[in-house]
Amino acid sequence: MTLRVLLADDQAMVRTGFRLILEREAGFEVVGEAGDGRQAVARARELRPDVTLMDIRMPLVDGLAATRLLAGPDVADPLRVLVVTTFDLDELVHEALRAGACGFLLKDAGPRLLVEAVRAAANGEALVSPSITTRLLAHFARPSSAARPADPPLTQREVEVTKALARGRTNAEITGELVISLSTVKSHLASIQRKIAARNRTEIVVWAWESGLVR
Repeated sequence: MTLRVLLADDQAMVRTGFRLILEREAGFEVVGEAGDGRQAVARARELRPDVTLMDIRMPLVDGLAATRLLAGPDVADPLRVLVVTTFDLDELVHEALRAGACGFLLKDAGPRLLVEAVRAAANGEALVSPSITTRLLAHFARPSSAARPADPPLTQREVEVTKALARGRTNAEITGELVISLSTVKSHLASIQRKIAARNRTEIVVWAWESGLVR
């Protein structure tokens, strides 16, 4: 199946670079481009791409606001937005994750990781760059009893899966650590999402850090 991608960045050179990288790979199609956040929202709603690569700093409407409009908690049919940024410890990235972004990627991550990131986002694998995501969440997340319950309604095994996910582990790594099957990991993740009202893996991780489950 061809993955349809929208590129949103105010630098034409960056969009061109991303397009060249993705379109030389089998199974990818760049269906459109946007040079500012307002255009990105309009084009994404029109084209309904599988993944939108969203620069976090753009004119008119910034990437954070655009992400919230496309993937935020109030969006009935959210799109998958992958935030692209120059800085890995940028508080705006943390806000973008909370606004509904399924993950984020550094602009200098390289062609291979870009391809893997888009594919992962399309498949619902939210933590594209686990080590960077984990470091950012650990840096900015502050446990808040008012935001979410500190004592989650999870089973012991679900707590173990949540902690592993929050530390940047992939599904395959979790199966090895906990000695359970891949299907069991996916089943636990689905149960966790339902219990804490998370829409994707990233929201599970944000919840784990902010609730104090992981420190």
